[in-house]
Amino acid sequence: MGILYEDVVLIKESEKAGDPTVITVNCPDKTGLGCDLCRVILLFGLSIARGDVSTDGKWCYLVFWVVGRPTTRWDLLKNRLLEVCPMCSPAVSQIYYYRPEFQQPKPPDVFLLKFWCYYDRKGLLHDVTKVLCELELTIKRVKVSTTPDGRVMDLFYVTDTRELLHTDKRQEETIAHLKAVLRDSMISCEIELASPEVTAMSQGSLFLPSAITEDMFYLELPNKHANSFLASNLVTVAMDNSLSPSHTLVQIFCQDHKGLIYDIMRTLKDYNIQVSYGRFFVNPKGTGEVDLFIMQVDGKKIVHPEKQNALCSRLRMELLRPLRVDVLSRGPDTELLVANPVELSGRGRPLVFHDITLALKILDIRIFSVEIARHRIHGREWEVYRILLDDGDGFDLPRDKIKECVRKKLMGWE
Repeated sequence: MGILYEDVVLIKESEKAGDPTVITVNCPDKTGLGCDLCRVILLFGLSIARGDVSTDGKWCYLVFWVVGRPTTRWDLLKNRLLEVCPMCSPAVSQIYYYRPEFQQPKPPDVFLLKFWCYYDRKGLLHDVTKVLCELELTIKRVKVSTTPDGRVMDLFYVTDTRELLHTDKRQEETIAHLKAVLRDSMISCEIELASPEVTAMSQGSLFLPSAITEDMFYLELPNKHANSFLASNLVTVAMDNSLSPSHTLVQIFCQDHKGLIYDIMRTLKDYNIQVSYGRFFVNPKGTGEVDLFIMQVDGKKIVHPEKQNALCSRLRMELLRPLRVDVLSRGPDTELLVANPVELSGRGRPLVFHDITLALKILDIRIFSVEIARHRIHGREWEVYRILLDDGDGFDLPRDKIKECVRKKLMGWE
């Protein structure tokens, strides 16, 4: 029995505006595959309106109904989905598909993109970030600073999904796209392979203030966090072992947000939980309804009360607070702080910096400086964005409004 490699992922584009596009994945199974696929879908700015997942532990079949950008490059999306699908092992599945020679991926090279601008303008950083995302350059670190004379220096540490940034052609393409956005404000632009020493220098501050780490990164939901926001956005997570002899049913009801299914799947992946069958959809009221039949990596259902409680608590937390947002005083200045948990595999959440800069552009707020770094707090690794806002030009927006706007953009609640 043979399956063409190109048929592992099939995409049927919507025939009219407003209808979902259907993505079908038919490939060998692996723990965490659902997370990896949902992450790619989120990276392309798409939302999952409905999904079906089934597997026998060796081979899986997944269908996603997605909605989102009309300019989505579907061929490119297909290629990126194919890359996360495992290759077939005929000895295990007795099913073959033809795939080009497979090589284990090596860690991507990190490149330093450095450019100077004569002046800053509101929205500049978002425009640059949008270009880099469209070019499939993944932002690992950013260092932005403004000199006393108004010039702006941007340092972007990026990796190239296409693995071509070492070539002159790819560098010229990148610089040309940046010049098209920055226009006459660009002074110079350089791209070079970042040395280990330079990469290490891009890590940002080693420590965060204790007040930040205690409040923002709390992993439980005690009474002090049961504020009006959480009370109005309740998450229900329930487990049932009576419906299947070999699987635990997890039922989730919560308000929809950008990356909802990704947040569920990444949590299960980090717990090494396998999903054997699942259905999920978002109803017209904007509520996500999820039914998943799961089991542990040893093939057994989850029966121990402590394990059940731990998984339910973590799912509630990840769905209530998939990102942490706050606006704080940093001396006389205002600092926006955004953090998201990093998967155990080392992958961060897609498009966070893109959405932050878009929210600040909408609010007409300039960015004075940016630090992006990873910190290990309470036993977890977090990706932390520290953004110093420019308080000039009559800056008078309440901090709560800034926080609300950024959070809504990150959660897809515009």
